[in-house]
Amino acid sequence: MPFPPAPPVRLTVRQERFPIRGTFRISRGAKTEALVLVAELTDGDGHVGRGECVPYARYGESVEGVEAAMKAMADAFARGLSRRALAHAMPAGAARNALDCALWDLEARRTGRPAWELAGLAPLEPVVTAFTLSIDTPDAMAAAAGSVARPLLKLKLAGDGIDLDRVAAVRAAAPTSRLIVDANEGWKPDDLATLPDAFARLGVEMIEQPLPAGADQALDGFKSPIRLGADESAHGLDGLEELASRYQVVNIKLDKTGGLTEGLAVKARAQALGLDVMVGCMVATSLSMAPALLLAQGADYVDLDGPLLLASDREPGLIYDGALVRPEAAGVWG
Repeated sequence: MPFPPAPPVRLTVRQERFPIRGTFRISRGAKTEALVLVAELTDGDGHVGRGECVPYARYGESVEGVEAAMKAMADAFARGLSRRALAHAMPAGAARNALDCALWDLEARRTGRPAWELAGLAPLEPVVTAFTLSIDTPDAMAAAAGSVARPLLKLKLAGDGIDLDRVAAVRAAAPTSRLIVDANEGWKPDDLATLPDAFARLGVEMIEQPLPAGADQALDGFKSPIRLGADESAHGLDGLEELASRYQVVNIKLDKTGGLTEGLAVKARAQALGLDVMVGCMVATSLSMAPALLLAQGADYVDLDGPLLLASDREPGLIYDGALVRPEAAGVWG
């Protein structure tokens, strides 16, 4: 059955660069700037909807490839491509995310109804976001933790033999902060024998993606004293049932699900399976964070600190009041 067409719109795509404050390091490498792609959809009445994405090499994406995939949809949008049709026309990933979010934004501006209302949600409330500490020496990570005084810290780990030292140093520097850690696939199965128990004694609440996504089977039957979270192993709706047998938390990122439309469906399905929900992000601007705020409502963990890691966010942007993310900023999205 064909999908009903939406009003025709004109698509433009551009690259934008935002310097990062210092250097952002994870187990796979480091970067000093956020390179994002922005999609703009303009209708015949001059309404403009925007979406932002971050191409991610880990998933085989490049800036050039994602930009080309987005631009290739221009004719389809000129013929009235709808959100439902978009979900069938493109695979999940960064390109579809920017286009899907741009369609949500355009509909909100065209109808005068906020995106949360279009999605059938209650008005958005502020949420508390984690603040991410990049991989560094234990002393440097402790100094960073002591300087920010955040209620929830997310520590990037490396699987290089000193992760326990890093966590212990941060715990000493931030004794009242809640801690979650993210190995970004950097551990080996042997690390599971010692690190989770040691981290539990330090009050760590959750370990995100300890093993490579292709090594998830090593978690079969593993009894962790701390909840385990799937990130690189979790993308869209496919495979959630299998993840639920190995993990207790799923990290939903719009650049993985291919937009807010599938992100909302993934959240509902994950919760139905008994999984806790974490809403995460790439290092990007408020234009990426704003649609994710819809998913963050009622989530167990929120990690939407991308703009806090930048030297400066786009204007207008979301309002960050310490660890509190406020959705009130007019004009950013939705």
